[in-house]
Amino acid sequence: MKVLVACEYSGVVRSAFAARGHDAWSCDILPTEMEGNHYQGDVREILDQGWDLMIAHPPCRYLSVSGNRWMVNNPERQKHRDQALDFVRLLMSAPIQKICIENPISVISSQIRRPDQTIQPFHFGHNAKKTTCLWLKGLPLLQHTQVVDRGEIHTTKSGKKIPKWYNLPPSPDRSKIRSRTFEGIAAAMADQWG
Repeated sequence: MKVLVACEYSGVVRSAFAARGHDAWSCDILPTEMEGNHYQGDVREILDQGWDLMIAHPPCRYLSVSGNRWMVNNPERQKHRDQALDFVRLLMSAPIQKICIENPISVISSQIRRPDQTIQPFHFGHNAKKTTCLWLKGLPLLQHTQVVDRGEIHTTKSGKKIPKWYNLPPSPDRSKIRSRTFEGIAAAMADQWG
């Protein structure tokens, strides 16, 4: 299959498909972190190039419900959210038969449509909790491959409970680390959808 992994700089999902013999490409405005086929640029430039499958990870900065508190009395941020939703709509309507849009719990659910499935890394062999929603077109639900313990939970100073793996000190790469797809999920996508 010809597979496009949109908005992926890590190369994790692309590499999983490539390892199984697919012509897999990642695309992002950032350079890839892993050697392999990567188009550095705007995914809109290559959506019509005959892909069989697209797995898209649109940036969640303005989509995630965890950012709702920053929306109040902030018309500039609302403008960015509207643009992010338009980008998701564009990806969902791409001329590709099989599409998966991946994002955390977000306003995609209330502004476009509810997800077809919600998964966790602990469904795929990782001791971690990270609620991930999947919006699917032409694809079956992703079947769990190895359910394990969800991992440790950390309580912040404010009393909020978050997964321990997610509790990273501030750094330039923190958001990149938090957004990276877990390899067990990537492997399941490649095995079941490839």
